[in-house]
Amino acid sequence: EDDFQFICCEGCRQKSPNLKLLTCLHTLCLHCLSKNKSLGQCPVCQMAIPQASGIPNMDNTLFTNLQARLSIYKKIVDRVNLLCDNCKQTSDFWCSKCEEFLCAQCLKVHQRYLKSHEAQRVVDIRAGSAKDFLEDTRRTGNLFCSNPTHGSQTVSIYCRKCEKALCCSCALLDSHHAPFCDIHSETQRRQEELSTINQQLKQKRSGFEATYTALQNEASRLEEAQREMRELIRQRVEQLVQLIRQEEEELLGLVEARQEQGRRELARELQGVEGVLRRMEAGELLVQKMRLYATEQEVMDMQPFIKGSLEELQRLQPPPAGNRAQPGDLAECRARLQAL
Repeated sequence: EDDFQFICCEGCRQKSPNLKLLTCLHTLCLHCLSKNKSLGQCPVCQMAIPQASGIPNMDNTLFTNLQARLSIYKKIVDRVNLLCDNCKQTSDFWCSKCEEFLCAQCLKVHQRYLKSHEAQRVVDIRAGSAKDFLEDTRRTGNLFCSNPTHGSQTVSIYCRKCEKALCCSCALLDSHHAPFCDIHSETQRRQEELSTINQQLKQKRSGFEATYTALQNEASRLEEAQREMRELIRQRVEQLVQLIRQEEEELLGLVEARQEQGRRELARELQGVEGVLRRMEAGELLVQKMRLYATEQEVMDMQPFIKGSLEELQRLQPPPAGNRAQPGDLAECRARLQAL
Protein backbone atom coordinates (compact mmCIF):
# COMPACT_ATOMS: atom_id res chain seq x y z
CA GLU A 1 0.00 0.00 0.00
CA ASP A 2 2.81 2.43 0.86
CA ASP A 3 4.76 1.73 -2.33
CA PHE A 4 1.81 2.59 -4.58
CA GLN A 5 0.28 5.63 -2.87
CA PHE A 6 1.35 7.65 -5.92
CA ILE A 7 -1.51 6.18 -7.99
CA CYS A 8 -4.12 7.88 -5.76
CA CYS A 9 -5.69 11.28 -6.39
CA GLU A 10 -3.36 13.98 -5.04
CA GLY A 11 -6.35 15.93 -3.75
CA CYS A 12 -8.36 13.42 -1.70
CA ARG A 13 -5.66 10.66 -1.61
CA GLN A 14 -8.27 8.11 -2.74
CA LYS A 15 -8.13 5.61 -5.59
CA SER A 16 -10.38 6.50 -8.52
CA PRO A 17 -11.05 5.06 -12.01
CA ASN A 18 -11.35 8.62 -13.37
CA LEU A 19 -7.94 10.24 -12.91
CA LYS A 20 -6.98 13.31 -14.96
CA LEU A 21 -3.45 14.56 -15.63
CA LEU A 22 -3.13 18.35 -15.41
CA THR A 23 -0.60 20.44 -17.33
CA CYS A 24 1.21 21.00 -14.01
CA LEU A 25 1.63 17.16 -13.94
CA HIS A 26 -0.46 16.66 -10.81
CA THR A 27 -3.12 13.94 -10.91
CA LEU A 28 -6.66 14.55 -9.61
CA CYS A 29 -9.94 12.65 -9.71
CA LEU A 30 -13.11 14.06 -11.26
CA HIS A 31 -14.64 14.65 -7.82
CA CYS A 32 -11.78 16.91 -6.67
CA LEU A 33 -11.72 18.72 -10.01
CA SER A 34 -15.47 19.37 -9.86
CA LYS A 35 -15.20 20.58 -6.26
CA ASN A 36 -12.41 22.97 -7.29
CA LYS A 37 -14.06 24.03 -10.57
CA SER A 38 -15.00 27.55 -9.42
CA LEU A 39 -11.34 28.39 -8.70
CA GLY A 40 -10.13 27.04 -12.04
CA GLN A 41 -6.72 26.04 -10.67
CA CYS A 42 -4.85 23.02 -9.35
CA PRO A 43 -5.46 22.68 -5.58
CA VAL A 44 -1.92 21.34 -5.09
CA CYS A 45 0.20 24.05 -6.78
CA GLN A 46 -2.47 26.67 -7.74
CA MET A 47 -1.52 26.60 -11.45
CA ALA A 48 -4.44 27.61 -13.70
CA ILE A 49 -6.35 24.84 -15.50
CA PRO A 50 -6.56 25.97 -19.16
CA GLN A 51 -9.74 24.05 -19.99
CA ALA A 52 -12.88 26.19 -19.62
CA SER A 53 -14.76 23.25 -18.10
CA GLY A 54 -12.13 22.87 -15.39
CA ILE A 55 -11.72 19.21 -16.40
CA PRO A 56 -8.48 18.38 -18.30
CA ASN A 57 -8.70 16.26 -21.45
CA MET A 58 -5.75 14.04 -20.60
CA ASP A 59 -6.49 10.81 -18.73
CA ASN A 60 -3.72 9.44 -16.52
CA THR A 61 -3.94 6.00 -18.08
CA LEU A 62 -0.73 4.94 -16.35
CA PHE A 63 -2.21 5.33 -12.87
CA THR A 64 -5.68 3.97 -13.73
CA ASN A 65 -4.19 0.92 -15.44
CA LEU A 66 -1.88 0.34 -12.48
CA GLN A 67 -4.92 0.44 -10.20
CA ALA A 68 -6.62 -2.22 -12.32
CA ARG A 69 -3.54 -4.46 -12.42
CA LEU A 70 -2.97 -4.10 -8.68
CA SER A 71 -6.61 -4.97 -7.97
CA ILE A 72 -6.07 -8.28 -9.82
CA TYR A 73 -2.93 -8.95 -7.76
CA LYS A 74 -4.83 -8.15 -4.54
CA LYS A 75 -7.62 -10.50 -5.63
CA ILE A 76 -5.07 -13.28 -6.10
CA VAL A 77 -3.35 -12.61 -2.75
CA ASP A 78 -6.67 -12.41 -0.86
CA ARG A 79 -8.02 -15.55 -2.65
CA VAL A 80 -11.24 -13.73 -3.53
CA ASN A 81 -13.49 -15.38 -6.19
CA LEU A 82 -10.63 -17.00 -8.09
CA LEU A 83 -12.85 -18.78 -10.61
CA CYS A 84 -12.07 -19.79 -14.16
CA ASP A 85 -13.43 -17.18 -16.58
CA ASN A 86 -14.56 -19.97 -18.94
CA CYS A 87 -16.15 -22.70 -16.83
CA LYS A 88 -16.42 -20.97 -13.42
CA GLN A 89 -14.47 -23.75 -11.70
CA THR A 90 -11.65 -23.02 -9.26
CA SER A 91 -8.83 -21.39 -11.20
CA ASP A 92 -5.16 -22.27 -10.80
CA PHE A 93 -3.66 -20.15 -13.58
CA TRP A 94 -3.63 -16.56 -14.82
CA CYS A 95 -2.95 -15.48 -18.43
CA SER A 96 -1.76 -11.86 -18.43
CA LYS A 97 -2.18 -11.49 -22.20
CA CYS A 98 -5.82 -12.56 -22.15
CA GLU A 99 -6.32 -11.19 -18.61
CA GLU A 100 -8.21 -14.36 -17.68
CA PHE A 101 -8.19 -16.86 -14.84
CA LEU A 102 -8.08 -20.49 -16.03
CA CYS A 103 -8.56 -23.88 -14.46
CA ALA A 104 -6.22 -26.73 -15.37
CA GLN A 105 -8.63 -28.17 -17.97
CA CYS A 106 -9.29 -24.86 -19.72
CA LEU A 107 -5.56 -24.12 -19.68
CA LYS A 108 -4.95 -27.13 -21.92
CA VAL A 109 -7.41 -25.77 -24.50
CA HIS A 110 -6.00 -22.27 -24.09
CA GLN A 111 -2.43 -23.40 -24.78
CA ARG A 112 -3.51 -25.50 -27.73
CA TYR A 113 -4.85 -22.47 -29.61
CA LEU A 114 -2.70 -19.73 -28.08
CA LYS A 115 0.71 -21.32 -27.83
CA SER A 116 2.54 -18.00 -27.45
CA HIS A 117 0.63 -17.19 -24.25
CA GLU A 118 2.39 -18.17 -21.03
CA ALA A 119 -0.02 -18.62 -18.15
CA GLN A 120 1.31 -18.27 -14.58
CA ARG A 121 0.39 -20.40 -11.63
CA VAL A 122 -1.72 -18.48 -9.12
CA VAL A 123 0.37 -19.82 -6.23
CA ASP A 124 3.54 -18.49 -7.88
CA ILE A 125 1.99 -15.03 -8.30
CA ARG A 126 0.88 -15.07 -4.68
CA ALA A 127 4.39 -15.95 -3.55
CA GLY A 128 5.87 -13.04 -5.51
CA SER A 129 5.61 -9.31 -4.94
CA ALA A 130 3.28 -6.76 -6.49
CA LYS A 131 6.21 -5.31 -8.43
CA ASP A 132 6.99 -8.74 -9.92
CA PHE A 133 3.37 -9.08 -11.03
CA LEU A 134 3.35 -5.58 -12.57
CA GLU A 135 6.60 -6.27 -14.41
CA ASP A 136 5.15 -9.49 -15.91
CA THR A 137 1.94 -7.77 -17.03
CA ARG A 138 3.96 -4.85 -18.38
CA ARG A 139 6.02 -7.16 -20.60
CA THR A 140 2.89 -8.75 -22.03
CA GLY A 141 1.13 -5.43 -22.76
CA ASN A 142 0.48 -4.75 -26.44
CA LEU A 143 -0.07 -1.65 -28.55
CA PHE A 144 -3.11 -1.82 -30.79
CA CYS A 145 -3.75 0.00 -34.08
CA SER A 146 -5.58 3.34 -33.86
CA ASN A 147 -7.47 2.57 -37.10
CA PRO A 148 -10.95 1.43 -35.97
CA THR A 149 -11.08 -1.20 -38.73
CA HIS A 150 -7.81 -2.71 -37.51
CA GLY A 151 -8.54 -2.42 -33.80
CA SER A 152 -7.47 -5.98 -33.01
CA GLN A 153 -4.17 -5.66 -34.88
CA THR A 154 -1.00 -5.36 -32.81
CA VAL A 155 1.23 -2.50 -33.91
CA SER A 156 4.95 -2.96 -34.42
CA ILE A 157 5.78 -0.03 -36.72
CA TYR A 158 6.11 3.69 -36.07
CA CYS A 159 5.66 6.32 -38.82
CA ARG A 160 7.92 9.30 -38.19
CA LYS A 161 6.04 11.40 -40.75
CA CYS A 162 2.64 11.34 -39.06
CA GLU A 163 4.01 10.44 -35.59
CA LYS A 164 1.69 7.49 -35.21
CA ALA A 165 1.96 3.79 -34.35
CA LEU A 166 0.78 1.49 -37.19
CA CYS A 167 -0.08 -2.12 -37.76
CA CYS A 168 1.32 -3.98 -40.76
CA SER A 169 -1.95 -3.51 -42.70
CA CYS A 170 -1.75 0.29 -42.38
CA ALA A 171 1.90 0.33 -43.40
CA LEU A 172 1.26 -1.81 -46.50
CA LEU A 173 -2.00 -0.25 -47.70
CA ASP A 174 -1.19 3.44 -47.20
CA SER A 175 1.82 4.63 -49.17
CA HIS A 176 1.84 8.01 -47.39
CA HIS A 177 3.38 6.46 -44.29
CA ALA A 178 7.19 6.72 -44.37
CA PRO A 179 9.85 6.51 -43.12
CA PHE A 180 9.23 3.69 -40.65
CA CYS A 181 11.00 2.52 -37.54
CA ASP A 182 10.43 -0.21 -34.96
CA ILE A 183 7.76 0.72 -32.39
CA HIS A 184 9.92 -0.54 -29.53
CA SER A 185 12.75 1.76 -30.63
CA GLU A 186 10.36 4.72 -30.70
CA THR A 187 9.00 3.86 -27.25
CA GLN A 188 12.54 3.66 -25.88
CA ARG A 189 13.41 6.99 -27.56
CA ARG A 190 10.42 8.68 -25.93
CA GLN A 191 11.30 7.31 -22.51
CA GLU A 192 14.88 8.56 -22.90
CA GLU A 193 13.62 11.95 -24.09
CA LEU A 194 11.51 12.33 -20.95
CA SER A 195 14.44 11.24 -18.78
CA THR A 196 16.74 13.81 -20.41
CA ILE A 197 14.26 16.64 -19.85
CA ASN A 198 13.71 15.46 -16.29
CA GLN A 199 17.47 15.48 -15.63
CA GLN A 200 17.74 19.02 -16.97
CA LEU A 201 14.87 20.08 -14.71
CA LYS A 202 16.67 18.62 -11.70
CA GLN A 203 19.59 20.94 -12.42
CA LYS A 204 17.28 23.94 -12.80
CA ARG A 205 15.41 23.02 -9.62
CA SER A 206 18.34 24.09 -7.44
CA GLY A 207 17.80 27.69 -8.60
CA PHE A 208 14.16 27.62 -7.54
CA GLU A 209 15.07 26.02 -4.22
CA ALA A 210 17.65 28.75 -3.57
CA THR A 211 15.05 31.43 -4.37
CA TYR A 212 12.53 29.72 -2.09
CA THR A 213 15.05 29.67 0.78
CA ALA A 214 15.96 33.32 0.18
CA LEU A 215 12.30 34.31 0.28
CA GLN A 216 11.79 32.41 3.52
CA ASN A 217 14.83 34.15 5.07
CA GLU A 218 13.55 37.47 3.81
CA ALA A 219 10.20 36.81 5.43
CA SER A 220 11.93 36.01 8.74
CA ARG A 221 14.00 39.19 8.55
CA LEU A 222 10.87 41.16 7.81
CA GLU A 223 9.11 39.76 10.86
CA GLU A 224 12.14 40.54 13.06
CA ALA A 225 12.35 44.10 11.73
CA GLN A 226 8.66 44.61 12.44
CA ARG A 227 9.05 43.39 16.00
CA GLU A 228 12.05 45.65 16.64
CA MET A 229 10.33 48.71 15.18
CA ARG A 230 7.14 48.03 17.10
CA GLU A 231 9.07 47.85 20.37
CA LEU A 232 11.01 51.04 19.61
CA ILE A 233 7.81 52.91 18.86
CA ARG A 234 6.23 51.79 22.11
CA GLN A 235 9.29 52.81 24.16
CA ARG A 236 9.43 56.28 22.62
CA VAL A 237 5.70 56.94 22.78
CA GLU A 238 5.58 55.89 26.44
CA GLN A 239 7.85 58.89 27.18
CA LEU A 240 5.51 61.38 25.53
CA VAL A 241 2.55 63.14 27.08
CA GLN A 242 -1.09 62.28 26.61
CA LEU A 243 -1.50 64.91 23.87
CA ILE A 244 0.43 62.79 21.34
CA ARG A 245 -1.20 59.41 22.05
CA GLN A 246 -3.03 59.66 18.77
CA GLU A 247 0.32 59.86 16.95
CA GLU A 248 1.37 56.67 18.71
CA GLU A 249 -1.64 54.79 17.34
CA GLU A 250 -1.03 56.11 13.83
CA LEU A 251 2.58 54.94 13.88
CA LEU A 252 1.61 51.47 15.10
CA GLY A 253 -1.03 51.28 12.41
CA LEU A 254 1.55 52.22 9.78
CA VAL A 255 3.88 49.44 10.90
CA GLU A 256 1.06 46.93 10.79
CA ALA A 257 0.08 48.09 7.30
CA ARG A 258 3.66 47.76 6.03
CA GLN A 259 3.98 44.38 7.67
CA GLU A 260 0.79 43.10 6.10
CA GLN A 261 1.81 44.45 2.70
CA GLY A 262 5.21 42.78 2.93
CA ARG A 263 3.70 39.51 4.10
CA ARG A 264 1.24 39.45 1.21
CA GLU A 265 3.96 40.18 -1.34
CA LEU A 266 6.28 37.52 0.03
CA ALA A 267 3.45 35.00 0.40
CA ARG A 268 2.53 35.52 -3.25
CA GLU A 269 6.13 34.94 -4.39
CA LEU A 270 6.56 31.96 -2.08
CA GLN A 271 3.34 30.43 -3.38
CA GLY A 272 4.47 30.84 -6.98
CA VAL A 273 7.89 29.28 -6.42
CA GLU A 274 6.40 26.50 -4.27
CA GLY A 275 3.91 25.72 -7.04
CA VAL A 276 6.74 25.35 -9.58
CA LEU A 277 8.68 23.07 -7.20
CA ARG A 278 5.61 20.90 -6.72
CA ARG A 279 5.13 20.67 -10.46
CA MET A 280 8.76 19.64 -10.84
CA GLU A 281 8.33 17.00 -8.12
CA ALA A 282 5.22 15.71 -9.87
CA GLY A 283 7.13 15.58 -13.16
CA GLU A 284 10.04 13.67 -11.63
CA LEU A 285 7.68 11.14 -10.02
CA LEU A 286 5.63 10.68 -13.17
CA VAL A 287 8.67 10.15 -15.41
CA GLN A 288 10.10 7.68 -12.89
CA LYS A 289 6.88 5.70 -12.68
CA MET A 290 6.48 5.78 -16.48
CA ARG A 291 9.90 4.16 -16.82
CA LEU A 292 9.11 1.56 -14.14
CA TYR A 293 5.54 0.63 -14.95
CA ALA A 294 4.23 2.15 -18.19
CA THR A 295 3.23 -0.11 -21.05
CA GLU A 296 4.08 0.94 -24.56
CA GLN A 297 0.44 1.96 -25.11
CA GLU A 298 0.63 4.25 -22.10
CA VAL A 299 3.93 5.74 -23.24
CA MET A 300 2.53 6.45 -26.71
CA ASP A 301 -0.66 7.98 -25.29
CA MET A 302 0.85 10.12 -22.55
CA GLN A 303 4.42 11.01 -23.60
CA PRO A 304 3.61 14.01 -25.87
CA PHE A 305 1.43 15.56 -23.18
CA ILE A 306 3.97 15.01 -20.41
CA LYS A 307 6.78 16.22 -22.67
CA GLY A 308 4.90 19.49 -23.34
CA SER A 309 4.43 20.11 -19.63
CA LEU A 310 8.07 19.32 -18.83
CA GLU A 311 9.27 21.62 -21.61
CA GLU A 312 7.03 24.38 -20.25
CA LEU A 313 8.71 23.89 -16.86
CA GLN A 314 12.09 24.14 -18.58
CA ARG A 315 11.23 27.58 -19.86
CA LEU A 316 10.55 28.91 -16.37
CA GLN A 317 13.25 30.89 -14.58
CA PRO A 318 13.43 31.65 -10.83
CA PRO A 319 12.87 35.37 -10.19
CA PRO A 320 16.25 37.08 -9.57
CA ALA A 321 16.62 38.13 -5.95
CA GLY A 322 18.25 41.47 -6.77
CA ASN A 323 15.36 42.81 -8.86
CA ARG A 324 12.64 42.52 -6.23
CA ALA A 325 11.40 45.56 -4.35
CA GLN A 326 11.97 45.34 -0.61
CA PRO A 327 8.59 44.67 1.03
CA GLY A 328 7.60 46.24 4.29
CA ASP A 329 9.82 49.34 3.99
CA LEU A 330 9.83 51.24 7.28
CA ALA A 331 11.57 54.45 6.09
CA GLU A 332 8.40 56.56 6.32
CA CYS A 333 7.70 55.22 9.78
CA ARG A 334 11.26 56.04 10.95
CA ALA A 335 11.02 59.57 9.51
CA ARG A 336 7.77 60.29 11.31
CA LEU A 337 9.15 58.86 14.54
CA GLN A 338 12.24 61.09 14.27
CA ALA A 339 10.05 64.11 13.68
CA LEU A 340 7.91 63.23 16.68
